[in-house]
Amino acid sequence: MAIKEKSPLKTIIFDFDGTLAKLNLDFTYMKQCVVDLISSFDIDTNGFKNLFALEMIEAGKKEIARLHPGNENDFMKRAHILIRDIEIEGAKKGDLFDGIEEMLKELKRRNIKIGVVTRNCIEAVTGLYPDIEYYCDVVITREATINVKPHPEQLEIALEALNAKPGDTAMVGDHPIDISVGKDVGTYTIGVLTGYASEELLREAGADIILDNAAKVTDLI
Repeated sequence: MAIKEKSPLKTIIFDFDGTLAKLNLDFTYMKQCVVDLISSFDIDTNGFKNLFALEMIEAGKKEIARLHPGNENDFMKRAHILIRDIEIEGAKKGDLFDGIEEMLKELKRRNIKIGVVTRNCIEAVTGLYPDIEYYCDVVITREATINVKPHPEQLEIALEALNAKPGDTAMVGDHPIDISVGKDVGTYTIGVLTGYASEELLREAGADIILDNAAKVTDLI
């Protein structure tokens, strides 16, 4: 699926961290903190270390429930407080990338619906960008869904809230999971080079277009 010269796009949905903003998150540190917490419940974590932090928490919950039933709820509470605190601290040192607010203003001026779909917590997102809900019609953080990206549920919730059709929508993100979730739901996909992935990784994921940064989205519309 390729975006034509005259774009049919009526809705743009953005990832947040690495796409609209730099949160200064140390994901290696975050994952190690989760590993250490799981280990404190006398659980072997060797099979978890290639997972993302949120998926690692879910895997830890299942093992704790299996081996130490009754302790899984305490683990989940502590784990989510842990990553929330790390995200909030990262947000204090983060900022929007250059040109992002101007881009959002221009999309609003053109009557483009705007959404954000992120695995981050709401406190980190609004802490970094307090005006996000003014410029964006919907912000779907992990608190708003049972299943986060790469599961399609988050993006589907955003589309429903915006009354938007996948074929009129672009999913914009810096990570292959942003591309894969867009493709799964049927949106156009735009990769940006301001975060996690290289151009090669985004192309391998199937991005329809790759931009240097999300501020250039207005050039496509």
